[in-house]
Amino acid sequence: MDNYIVILAGVMMIAGVFGGLINFYQMNQDDNDFAELPRYIVIGIGAGFLVPLVLHLLKSDLILEIQGDPFRLLIYTGICLFASIASRIVITSVSDRLMNEAAFTRSQLANLQHELRQLQEELLPLIETETEQDHGGEDASAALENEEALDVSSSKVLKALSCGRHIFRSKEGLCREAECDENTMLQTLNVLVGRNLAGKINGSKGVRWYLTQRGRLATDQIL
Repeated sequence: MDNYIVILAGVMMIAGVFGGLINFYQMNQDDNDFAELPRYIVIGIGAGFLVPLVLHLLKSDLILEIQGDPFRLLIYTGICLFASIASRIVITSVSDRLMNEAAFTRSQLANLQHELRQLQEELLPLIETETEQDHGGEDASAALENEEALDVSSSKVLKALSCGRHIFRSKEGLCREAECDENTMLQTLNVLVGRNLAGKINGSKGVRWYLTQRGRLATDQIL
């Protein structure tokens, strides 16, 4: 019995070594990187020694039948060799799956970071609008000076930004309320953004403009 187990162990060992060598030469046809050879051999031997467990789980009596029929030893050797060679397929498929999952996770993370930045840009004006600010005389007079320097078109756009029911306004909606063409509206909005009286964000629904706290103070002076 002891000799029988030694023979089976020797078969699994030899099949594992040969399977590891086959995998190594299949995967390294162009470059002779022999530093990877021990890893392939160890994996092949490990796969070979798993064969008895797999046969037991499959309720196979092949190991017991080898004692009465030496020909079945060749079948057992072939199974061990196949398991050693197949280990490369399993390892490669698992590695490819992990790499694909990692790439997908990185892509999802990048999209999530982009959405978070976009959401932050949209929320900051809301927080600023809904938060009461302390304005001293210097800020009020500065806003008043800006208001006095505004032309009629800028004043109408500021009023449109402050009077609408939406905080983030589209160019088309502002054109309708201020009764001006798109070119004039775009120039006026750029001026207001440059003076920090209005803000501009590129959200999920496109470019939108909003009234800043400084612009709100200037609008109060106009109204």
